[in-house]
Amino acid sequence: MSLNQNFVSDLESRISKLKEERVYKTLNYLDSPQSAHVQMQGRGEVLILSSNNYLGLCDEPSVIKAGIAGLEKYGAGTGSVRFICGTFTIHRELEEALARFVGTPASMSFVAAWNANEALTATVVEEGDFVCSDALNHASIIDSIRLAKAITKCTTAVYPHGDLDDLVEKLKANKGAKRRLIWTDGIFSMEGSIAKLPQLLQIARDHDAVLIVDDSHATGVIGATGRGTPEHFGVLGEVDVITSTLGKSLGGAAGGFVAGPAALCDMLTQRARPQLFSNALTPTVACSALAAVRFIEAHPERVTKLHENTKYFRAALISNGLKPLDGETPIVPIIIGETADAIRMSEMLLDEGIFVTGFGFPVVPHGTARLRCQISAAHSTADLDFAVSSIRKVALKVGILK
Repeated sequence: MSLNQNFVSDLESRISKLKEERVYKTLNYLDSPQSAHVQMQGRGEVLILSSNNYLGLCDEPSVIKAGIAGLEKYGAGTGSVRFICGTFTIHRELEEALARFVGTPASMSFVAAWNANEALTATVVEEGDFVCSDALNHASIIDSIRLAKAITKCTTAVYPHGDLDDLVEKLKANKGAKRRLIWTDGIFSMEGSIAKLPQLLQIARDHDAVLIVDDSHATGVIGATGRGTPEHFGVLGEVDVITSTLGKSLGGAAGGFVAGPAALCDMLTQRARPQLFSNALTPTVACSALAAVRFIEAHPERVTKLHENTKYFRAALISNGLKPLDGETPIVPIIIGETADAIRMSEMLLDEGIFVTGFGFPVVPHGTARLRCQISAAHSTADLDFAVSSIRKVALKVGILK
C-alpha cells in the first residue's frame, strides 16, 4: 500500500514556500550539554546566546546526579496516568517545593508547561465566564483560551499589550459574567518586558477577577532570589494562580506546573484532561527539577550573577551603538528592522561562533525583526564582550550600523 501522494505533495509544496519566503527553520545539532558553550555538529565550539538556560543549571552536576539517581530509583517512566497506576512520591516532593518557591499553597506538575496552561483554562472555566488575555501572551495561553471557549462557550477578549485601561473597560463591559479571569505572561518572551503586576492585581481585586500569571520566563530569573514576577514587585503570595515551566531556569529538561490554591490543584487532578489522559512527568525529570529548585534556594548568588550579566550586556550593546529594547530582563532583543537582515545576521553570527536566533514576521510585526539575545549566569564577562563585538562587526557588514 502506497502513501497518499497528494498529501505528500501538498506538504512538500508548503515547505518549498517557506524556503522561498526565507522563514524555513533549520535545526542545529548539539553534541554536548546545554551550557554557555556547546559543541555543535559541523561548527565545533559555539557560544550560546539563545537559550533559556538562564541560571546555567542544565549541566549543573548536582542537578544531573539527582536525575541519574531518580532514574535508578524510579525507573524510566511512569507507565500510565497518575490516578490509574499510582503516582510517585517524587512528584509530591517536587510539587511541595514548587509551591513553596513561587509562594502558593499547592502546585500540580505536568509533562510540559504547554500542557499546564492548556489544562488550566478548560478545567476551571464554565459557560458564563469571561477570560481576558494580553495580546502578546504566549501561544500556549492563546490556545488554552481557544480550547476553553470551544468546550465551554465562555466569552473571551484580548486587550492590547499592557493597555490596562482597555482591560478595565473590557472587564466593565462583562460585569455580568459569572467569573472574570485575567491571563498574562510575567515576562513576555519576544519583548523581554515585565507585566505590570501590581496594577493588574489591583484591577483584579477591583473587578472581582482571578489573575493568572504564566511566569515561565521569570521563575528563577527575576526577583532577588529568583522567585519570579511576584517577588520582583514585592507581592509574593498575592497572585491567584501561577503557571510556569521546568524547562528553562529549573534545569531545562521538560515539564511545567500550575500553582495556586489546594482546591485548584485537586480540581486539576479530578478534571484536567492532560492529567487524566497522559502519563505524568518522568521521575528522572522530577528529581532533577527538584534538585534545581533546591540549588536556587541554596545559591541566590547565581540569580545575582544573572542580573549582573544582564546589566553588563545591555550597557555594552548601547555603548557600541546597538539598540536593544529597554528592559531589565535577560531577554535582550536587538531591533534590526527587516526580517531578511535579522536572519542574515543570525547566520553570519553563527559563522563567527555565536548561536543567536533572528526573529521576523510573522512572529513579530513587519519592520521589527530582531535578534533575541538571552543571557545566562553561566556566561563570563569575556563571553559577553565577544558577543557584543561580534554583533557589532556583523551589524556593520549588514549596514545596520554605519
